[in-house]
Amino acid sequence: MRFAKVQDLQTIADIIGCKFVGDSNFLVYGMNEIHVVQEGEIVFVDHPKYYDKALNSNATIILINKDVECPEGKALLISDDPFRDFNKLSKYFNPFKPALKVQAEDAVIGEGTVIQPNVFIGHNVKIGKNCLIHPNVVIYDGTVIGDNVVIHAGTILGADAFYYKKRPEGFDPLVSCGRVVIEDNVGIGAACTIDRGVTGDTTIKEGAKIDNQVHIGHDTVIGVRCLIAAQCGIAGCVVIEDEVTLWGQVGTTSGITIGTKAVVLAQSGVSKSLEGGKVYFGYPAEESREKLKQIAYVKRIPEIMEKVKQL
Repeated sequence: MRFAKVQDLQTIADIIGCKFVGDSNFLVYGMNEIHVVQEGEIVFVDHPKYYDKALNSNATIILINKDVECPEGKALLISDDPFRDFNKLSKYFNPFKPALKVQAEDAVIGEGTVIQPNVFIGHNVKIGKNCLIHPNVVIYDGTVIGDNVVIHAGTILGADAFYYKKRPEGFDPLVSCGRVVIEDNVGIGAACTIDRGVTGDTTIKEGAKIDNQVHIGHDTVIGVRCLIAAQCGIAGCVVIEDEVTLWGQVGTTSGITIGTKAVVLAQSGVSKSLEGGKVYFGYPAEESREKLKQIAYVKRIPEIMEKVKQL
């Protein structure tokens, strides 16, 4: 998330009430998660396992819970609870604004777009030309939709990310202040849920087609002309490259990449990144021919055991 106005290190430290290492006039342009953070932005880290990754990331400002040596050209914000303070910054720079109407006055809707009854459109939503939005669709604040997009009934764009920190008293959510971005010529089926990015964008690229009852997690990117069948569950921070096909009930873990023109057959579970241009099946998903051979071998186990007994 880029700030509407460039801030300085002193101002950020004052907002969250922490000390800092670096020039008080050090410029701060925004904040982001570690996998999408850019130069000039803040990233938070609160576990020793990820200190080095955060300090060596693209982030220029690191919100951290330990006094460490500051990398050259960067700044530190020292906090006893970086997760809490990252949330403070999210709320400060992107405060929740209650809806007063079913369609926000600041929403922009392009020429030729049809909005069916009972569609909710939040603040700062942008919808392109010649779209068709069917009944009972919910479009949360900040969502961006391109031209010639069709969204079927009951779909929800922009709900919060499923991202929590476990504390003794329960689960503490990371505040979501990112967006959903739907590019031109995308089709989205009925009763789908596409979560907003935590601080960046969840993106569905040009020409992708999504069937009914598909879930797409926060900050995931669906490539150009992908085809995703019903009841797929795609976790957060996944990159699905161009022209990938996921058949029904495919599930993925977070943070993986599925390569261009890969095909994942129905009811497969993707637990690691997959190369493009191949067909996959099973759990964990492997190249389909190899996986089907393994299944054939398993079916022969009773026959083999009987032969062993006879020997």
